[in-house]
Amino acid sequence: MVANSEMNLQRLMDSVSRVTQEYGMKINVKMTKAMCISRQGKSKVKIYIDGQLLEQVQQFRYLGSLITEDGYCDKEIRSRIGLATVKFMQRKKILTSKMNLDLRKRIVKCLVWSVALYATETWTISKTDMKRIEASEMWIWRKMEKISWTAKVSNSEVLNRVKENRCIISTINQRKRRWLGHVLRHDVLLRDVLEGRMTGKRKRGRKRLQLISNICEGYETAKKRAEDRCL
Repeated sequence: MVANSEMNLQRLMDSVSRVTQEYGMKINVKMTKAMCISRQGKSKVKIYIDGQLLEQVQQFRYLGSLITEDGYCDKEIRSRIGLATVKFMQRKKILTSKMNLDLRKRIVKCLVWSVALYATETWTISKTDMKRIEASEMWIWRKMEKISWTAKVSNSEVLNRVKENRCIISTINQRKRRWLGHVLRHDVLLRDVLEGRMTGKRKRGRKRLQLISNICEGYETAKKRAEDRCL
């Protein structure tokens, strides 16, 4: 459940609890958590279900994505890179074998990149995160070719050996544009959030990096292309 204030969230939870009881069901309080997303990430909320206070958490996983109370994506990005690294190490014997190079690359993109790029459509990527993602991409190719970190082999040489170009960031941007086009073709709350049409005033200070700012082509161009396409 999502609400713009503690009071509205409590009303929603009361309504959900009442409806579930009418159908003979009950909300598991121990499995239900509360979180307040704010700029500082330190706000407190008190939400009750049947008189029991919900635990407030700083982060939780929703549909596989890590959501944090500060609203940033850096922890999710590091988590995805870590999961992709584990997946690579689980298939290390195959990926570092003498198997055909093209086949090994297909396995990497299927098993490893699919984990690393999960839900990247919603990421807001800073320059630091971008460097971290590109470093992870090169780490995979170096490990696949058994190139030690102590070996003085440049990134361009590694890419030549595996016959690839740096493409993980462009893949993320492409996914973002497709997802953005899907959102813009529908008059929903998410579109208002993306375009900044929410009520209230923005607090003083530097403006936070927005998802739209991460898209390569101009937003107006992307919006026009999305609106020109049929649903």
